[in-house]
Amino acid sequence: MYWLYLGAAIALEIAGTISMKFSQGFTRLTPSILMVVFYLLAFTSLNFSLKQIDVSVAYAIWSGLGTAVIAVIGYLYFNESMSLLKAGSIVLIILGVIGLNLGGGAHGSSASAQSESTPASKQQAQD
Repeated sequence: MYWLYLGAAIALEIAGTISMKFSQGFTRLTPSILMVVFYLLAFTSLNFSLKQIDVSVAYAIWSGLGTAVIAVIGYLYFNESMSLLKAGSIVLIILGVIGLNLGGGAHGSSASAQSESTPASKQQAQD
């Protein structure tokens, strides 16, 4: 479920960025409003994903995939340039996301067992 929240956060962030492009510097009302709504929903969904996914992994995936997808959309739909360096960098972002997933990213039982004895985790348990 938490990975679905992360996926939704990525999709909403992409929608917000596209709306930003269409807002033309806040000169068009509807895309400007949509941008704010999409970004608020993106951060909300990202926040929900952090209940189970490590923040370092979730944020890297969210920002990395969002950046890569926006770069491709910019090339395909907004006639932005695509150099070999830019394409290679997108591939590296995707490989980094794959590496993060292979390295694990969900709160594991060993990590939670260790954190149960920390003052921060005790405070969270009381909240």
